[in-house]
Amino acid sequence: MNRLLAPLVLLLVALASVAGGAVWFIQRDRQALVEQFGRDRQAQLDEAASGVARSLEDLGDNLRFASELLAQPGSAGDHHNELRALLEAVGQYRAIAVLGPDGEERLFLVDHKSRHLPREAVHPPALADTARQALTAPAGHVIPSYAIAGAASSGWMRVFATRIDSDAPGGGGAVAILVDTEPLFAPLRMVTVDENTRLLLLGAHGTPAPMSDPALASWHGRLGEPAGTLVPGLRAMVDRMRAGASGTLRLNEVEAQRLGMGPADAVATFRPLRMRGEASWSVATLSSTSALRSHERTLVLRLSLAALLVAVVLVAFGAYVVLANRRAVALRESLRHAARFAHLHEKTQKILDHIPTGILALSHEGRISGVNQALRARLPATAVGSTLPEAFPTASAAAVQRLGALVLSARDKGAVRSLHGEPLSLFNEKDQFNVHAVPLEHGDGEVSTLLVLEDLSNVRMLEDQLLRAEKLATVGVLAAGVAHEIGTPLGIIRGHAEYMLQKVGGVEHPQGRGLNAIVTQIDRVSRIIRQLLDLSRLQPARAGVVPLAPVVRGLQELLDVEAERRHVHFELDVPEQLPSLAADADQLQQVLLNLALNACDACTAGGHVRLSASACMAGDTQAVEIRVQDDGRGIAPEHLHQVFDPFFTTKKRGQGTGLGLSVVAQIVRNHGGQVEVDSEPGRGTVVTLRWPVAAAPGWEERHAV
Repeated sequence: MNRLLAPLVLLLVALASVAGGAVWFIQRDRQALVEQFGRDRQAQLDEAASGVARSLEDLGDNLRFASELLAQPGSAGDHHNELRALLEAVGQYRAIAVLGPDGEERLFLVDHKSRHLPREAVHPPALADTARQALTAPAGHVIPSYAIAGAASSGWMRVFATRIDSDAPGGGGAVAILVDTEPLFAPLRMVTVDENTRLLLLGAHGTPAPMSDPALASWHGRLGEPAGTLVPGLRAMVDRMRAGASGTLRLNEVEAQRLGMGPADAVATFRPLRMRGEASWSVATLSSTSALRSHERTLVLRLSLAALLVAVVLVAFGAYVVLANRRAVALRESLRHAARFAHLHEKTQKILDHIPTGILALSHEGRISGVNQALRARLPATAVGSTLPEAFPTASAAAVQRLGALVLSARDKGAVRSLHGEPLSLFNEKDQFNVHAVPLEHGDGEVSTLLVLEDLSNVRMLEDQLLRAEKLATVGVLAAGVAHEIGTPLGIIRGHAEYMLQKVGGVEHPQGRGLNAIVTQIDRVSRIIRQLLDLSRLQPARAGVVPLAPVVRGLQELLDVEAERRHVHFELDVPEQLPSLAADADQLQQVLLNLALNACDACTAGGHVRLSASACMAGDTQAVEIRVQDDGRGIAPEHLHQVFDPFFTTKKRGQGTGLGLSVVAQIVRNHGGQVEVDSEPGRGTVVTLRWPVAAAPGWEERHAV
């Protein structure tokens, strides 16, 4: 028992010391925070009030300027025009009245925006009364009126008047301006943006302006009553404001609650708004210090942790060492589990981001709360937080409705719902998708369903490539067999046919045409066999540095002859300064020749074929774009995906083998390039090649090092 008593006493003493120190630190820190809070509010009020003070100074200067103008010799018309210019130049001025030294009105003007108002709204009695008061005031002194009552004024209309000092006979008098003062005090609204801040604006006669907080204005009216003793801080502040002073005051929590400021102390800051050194207005803000309590809570929490640490240290000296060790072991285990959980979460997120299948996380309201990497680049930047129709703006309404219906069905049934191989136009493309809606059994409102979009376009592309490879393999076997079994007999037949054609004397003989037809058709069969062999034997390209312009010039004469024979206009646009291509020159020439002849074949008499080239970018690499364009008959949309298949042709029977574009596509792909076909029936066809350029000198050596 004695062994436990000493550590317990030490623990109690330590906790008492820590508690006393905590109270002292809290009080000191709280006082410093309140003082800094007051300085910040005072600076904010000074910044806003400086703009109001300048506006009041401008108003006084304009009024004195008007009195100086009226003191100068001049006709009534001149004075009328000068005052009219002043009235229209300042948007807050509503009316100007000029009184003679006898107090009778000599001139009255209304601005154009107030002409539709009734006379009592722009010519209140206060206009003449304030001007008469100015007749007995010192020269240059501005006399303000009380707030003008009435629905049209809303409490902001006031009259400002000053004396006209003139030595001319019959001169002198007073000039008064009816002013909408609300825009002048508009900068003060910036200090009331904080919901914990209240504003009190006292006019020149000590009455609250309409901008004042209703609760503060109400208490201001009760300061002369016995209830005024309940808010001594407000009463002291108002007394100092009426005296034209500035500064800060602190109101206790009880008084702040009575003023509607909440359960916390309040800091009051106040300052006057002067016109030429005279205290005409005064403004004050009352701000609750409730926001400072979070700092106090943080401080209390820190001190509590410090006390707990001291207690643990003291307990470690005694019999609680075992308990502390057990707690440390438990804490380490918790940290290990937390680290494991964080690792699993990070790994899961990386897996989701790096799998090629797109995944959307949907909230219970159907809004997207998460997107993995596979879909993020294909969706708008604002996809997270939007609905499915907003996330797929280019998709058809029917496709988005099918996705929404699938999600609702999965959520209602509590089981996975799928669509297999559906042609959904989600990204402005008619792709096929496998779609799975996966409801989460323990999902929260943020993530209740996963929508998995498996794009099958790559699978379809691989299937097409496999089909093409099978076709090419078939072509290779067929070509080898045909070349071996048919080539030699055909050569013998052609030799005998040519011999017989020479014997009968040429095509003029009745049998000559038949023999010539045999030779022609055998040549055609030989060309087909040669193309089959070219397609099956095509080897990986041995690319070199090949300038494009000389290659095209080498073909130009042949292409011009073919175009003239077909009555087609051929145009060439290949700049000399294009980068050199990484290509096999013979294979590049074969590609251009096949494409140009195909374009000529597609045109009718009078058609146009254009071969052009320009520099471009293919992804992140530099390339040259070669375009072969014609205005021929075009290709039907349903045939566009077949144009590179072996033996497919749109030409008439006997006019084409369907192997030319297959050879072109294989050569371009062997060089690492791209080939695209864009065609529309009746408008022609454009074949676009993107051919990689040759590396800069020394590139291979640098990369080898």
